Amino acid sequence: MPKEPVLSSEATDDYLKAIFDLAKEEQKASTSEIARKLRVSAASVTGMLQKLSTNDPPMVSYEKRRGAELTEAGMRRALEVIRHHRLLERYLHDALGYRWDEVHVEAEKLEHFISEDLEERMALLLGDPEFDPHGHPIPRKDGSMPACDDIPLLGAPELSAVAVSRVDDGDPALLRELASSGVTPNAIFEVVERRSAEGHTVLRSADERVFPVAADVATRVRVRVLEEEPSTR
Repeated sequence: MPKEPVLSSEATDDYLKAIFDLAKEEQKASTSEIARKLRVSAASVTGMLQKLSTNDPPMVSYEKRRGAELTEAGMRRALEVIRHHRLLERYLHDALGYRWDEVHVEAEKLEHFISEDLEERMALLLGDPEFDPHGHPIPRKDGSMPACDDIPLLGAPELSAVAVSRVDDGDPALLRELASSGVTPNAIFEVVERRSAEGHTVLRSADERVFPVAADVATRVRVRVLEEEPSTR
């Protein structure tokens, strides 16, 4: 029986992006992880993965109870949609004045539908940016990614100087909280101490403000540990 192609759709793109995010370091994305990320039932995930794995060409490689990973075709489409999304976020923020806590939802609506011409025009207008407003790398036209060597803030050593590289973009309330504390991409802080009892990481900013960051927030902020001595004091 000939394979039936799965037409590009919002749902297909969302699955490919979810698998891209979850299948890191050669680990496959499990059905339960995908279901949790997309807020759908495990049965729905299984059904979609079966369709995507029998597409022509296959978009995912899937084995029951062993998870899913993107094929070459699936990776190409995932990177294309992620490029659309992050370029849109940059354009909405830089050109249209949207706040960084507003752009994610708008980009989610538009990412599936913009033309290649619009993508190229946005990239040209913005100077072909490498990162979105939250610090996430924007895939290049050829599918390669800008380098992003970072770790969760929760793992940064005490008394080290760190530069914020990127933050999770799916929670507008979290983004507003981070902005109010100055925890935005490229901001530099000293990790003063880690209070294990409260689960807080204490930061000192360049203007000598000292404030705690809750553990659940510190796992969603990624930083580069700077080589030089702390310079924020």
